[in-house]
Amino acid sequence: MSMMTDTANVLTRELRPLVREPFGMLISLMQPLVFLALFAPLLPDMGPTTSALQWFVPGIVAMSCLMGSSMVGASLMQEMVTGSHERLLVSPLSRPSLLVGRALREIVPTLGQTALIIAIVTPFSFDLHLPGVLLGVAILAVFCIGIGALSFALALASKDQDWLFWTVQQTVIFPILLLAGMLLPVDDGPGWLRFLSQLNPLTYVIDAERALFAGTFPAGTVLAGAGAAAVVAAVGLVVGLRSMARSS
Repeated sequence: MSMMTDTANVLTRELRPLVREPFGMLISLMQPLVFLALFAPLLPDMGPTTSALQWFVPGIVAMSCLMGSSMVGASLMQEMVTGSHERLLVSPLSRPSLLVGRALREIVPTLGQTALIIAIVTPFSFDLHLPGVLLGVAILAVFCIGIGALSFALALASKDQDWLFWTVQQTVIFPILLLAGMLLPVDDGPGWLRFLSQLNPLTYVIDAERALFAGTFPAGTVLAGAGAAAVVAAVGLVVGLRSMARSS
């Protein structure tokens, strides 16, 4: 109960700036909207019943989730510079709650951005299947927790070296997105590209998102996506908690 209370307190603290300045979430929405406006019209329909938007939107939602959660460490680095992180470490709050609360914070912008993106594209050639969207967002939320925890651990490892954090973050994020087939399908790519895509956990998450957003529930695809998200969350929390335990 103490861990849950501490996590709730940390989450509340992290959400206050978001509530006071909601324009930050709207500004972060600009990138996915630019992708939708400039890239989606270039894509052909994926079949007689699947429009380009129906295929493209789940990838954009996953991209927003990945980009947002990978930035968790950036705010932590700012707190380390100002000294507030060190003060939190000596507070009565448990160290795991500092990590979990911050990672959970990214779920709220993900929900908000997903709702706004779907509201924008629904009047066009996008069919809304609410049960599938809700389940897909739940899978993305689990995935966000893991990525946020890994970003947290990277920030702790990059203490006083901002360039290291941004170099690793930018170097890793975009290959992960492209190998997952976010912008273009990789099914017709060369063998080495398909092999790397199969090693990417985000590939299975996006496949599940596309199936769910289309209103279908293929058990194998959905379970693979949920399992990949759970593995990323578990690995992220283990790595992040170990980093927090060593933090000083």
